[in-house]
This record gives sequence, C-alpha cells and structure tokens, in this order.
Amino acid sequence: MFEKLKLLKNQYEEKQRRLEEPETYSDPALYAKVERELRELAPLVEAYVAWEKTGEDLETARELMADPEMREFAQEEFEQSRAQRAALEERLRILLLPKDPNDGKNVIMEIRGGVGGEEGMLFAADLFRMYSMYAERRGWKLEVANLSETELGGFKEISFVIEGEGAWSRLKFEAGGHRVQRVPVTESGGRIHTSAATVAVLPEVGEVDFKLDLNEVKIDTFRSSGAGGQHVNKTESAIRVTHLPTGLVVECQDERSQYKNKDRALQILRAKLYEAEQEKQRSAVAAERRSQIGSGDRSERVRTYNFPQNRVTDHRLSGDGKNFNLSAIIEGDLDELIDALVTADRAEKLKAQAQA
Repeated sequence: MFEKLKLLKNQYEEKQRRLEEPETYSDPALYAKVERELRELAPLVEAYVAWEKTGEDLETARELMADPEMREFAQEEFEQSRAQRAALEERLRILLLPKDPNDGKNVIMEIRGGVGGEEGMLFAADLFRMYSMYAERRGWKLEVANLSETELGGFKEISFVIEGEGAWSRLKFEAGGHRVQRVPVTESGGRIHTSAATVAVLPEVGEVDFKLDLNEVKIDTFRSSGAGGQHVNKTESAIRVTHLPTGLVVECQDERSQYKNKDRALQILRAKLYEAEQEKQRSAVAAERRSQIGSGDRSERVRTYNFPQNRVTDHRLSGDGKNFNLSAIIEGDLDELIDALVTADRAEKLKAQAQA
C-alpha cells in the first residue's frame, strides 16, 4: 500500500510541475484536466505526507525516551503520534478504495407503483415527494420527465432527473423494492395492508460514456395526457423514442417544447442502455458484486416503511442501526439513513480489499 502511495505522491508532484509549464497554462482544456487530477489526488497525498510526519515524530519521541528527564513527556508524545499514525493509515485505506466512476454524475430516477393496486401507486407518489424534499434540502435541481397518475393522485410511474453535486453518490443506494405497511385511505375497516413500489436509479450519461446510434432509434410524437389544461389538447409535444435493437421505449411529455422532450427522452434512453451494458459486465464479474451492498436489482426489497410503528427499516443494514424514524424520513430527511449505507458500503469494500 505504501509503495503505491509513494508513487502517487511522485505523480502529484509531477503534475504540480506540469501545471506551471507554459504549454499547460496556455491550453485551457489541458490546464483544467491537470488541475482536476491534482484536486482528486490532493486528499490522498496530504494524508500520506501527514502519515510520513508521524513516523518522524515517533522516531524523535523514541530517542527522547532514552533521557530520564524527558521520558514522561516523550512517552506521551510517542503514544499521541502512534494513535495519529493508526488513524491516518485507516484514512489512507479508505482513500485508496476504488472510486465509483459515476459519483460525480446527475441521476435519472424512476418510481413505479408495485403490488397493492391503488395503495402501491399512492406510495409511489409519497416516495417521489420524499425524494423531492431531499433534493431541496441538498440544493439539487429536480425536473420531471414523464408522469402517469391515477384518479386518486397515485403514480403508476414517474421518471425524473436530479442534478447537483453528490446526487449519484447519495441516491444510488435507493434502487430496489420499497415496501410500505399502513392502513390505506381506501380501507374502511382500518386494516393494515402491505404494498410496494420499485425505484430505479440510473447515472446520467453523455455521448462520451455511451454512443447512441440514432439510426437505431424510432421517434414518434403524440399528444400529452393527464393534467395540463388546453395546451395538451392542441400540440403533439410529447415524444416516444423506441430503441429498435432492444425494443426499449421511453416517453417524455413534461416539457411543452417538443425539442426538450426529445433531448430528455434520448438522455433517459442512453442512460438505460448504459445501465444494461454495465449490468451485463457486473454479472460476468462476481467479485465486483461482492463489493456492493446488494445488487441494486429493481426486484430486491431494500426497505420497509412501517407507519403504525413509525419506523423505517433498511434491510441491507444490521442490528439497531437498520431502523430509522419514519416521520423524518418521509419528510425528506434521508441523510442519517444514507450515511449509514455509505459507511456499510465502505466497510464491505475495506473487507474485500483486506481479503485481496
């Protein structure tokens, strides 16, 4: 590990020199690239330099301990430096973990009502509200791309884009089956029902990540359905794109502009095809699956929202740390829960790293 860190430190110093060269700062694109690489390496190199300093401090304290008059002071310094060194080693292991290449990306989310009929669709609407409030707390931008509602205000399905720093790194853990236990508004007898909704989370990808051949895409226009007043009855602004090789269909009808709907639909189609390709690769590499919390499969139950007990249970966590206050969660206060998932994910990766 420390040989690798030494190498990375040398690379960091070389990039610092390169940033000052005329051919670098005269090329804005190259300058931005080197500067970004330096920012990514900086936390690792700073921790490594601090770790090296604790080694020097330990050696100094060890030498001072030979002096009877300085022994007590030196012993205290020695123990402090040793504790700092151990903490820095743990931080370095975490910083060396493989980075998720999608962590800096925006996300495309889809929520669908599952088992439970109308109640499952009402729960899908509740989940969308929860994520909307969380996005607002984080200062993220949310745009709905497509929505199919029920007469009672439930969502058969909804797709939306969330843009903002850390969106993928935080929301990627939401993928899977979400179950709810509560008395439905349609239940007159007061009995608790169990319903469900599924959540899909996809990274927003560009042409650089995945090249979409437009010759393989069929694009149709149609009139928007649902709420929207007279406008939806007059213009065919909604877009349906079909990927001919796979039969995958994406609709987008939230924007009044046909061009915006087309761009958004192609964006979602590209993300879905990219995710399908990634899933194919993940299936072929079992070790990569073990480094994740769950598979992220849409059919996998990840969380239960128990309204009578005001409790949310995330089934990927263990012990008392898997239960959270439902009242806070449903109002978009998700940070404590997501922090727990991030920590568990990191622990799994550290375990895999140690085994390797």
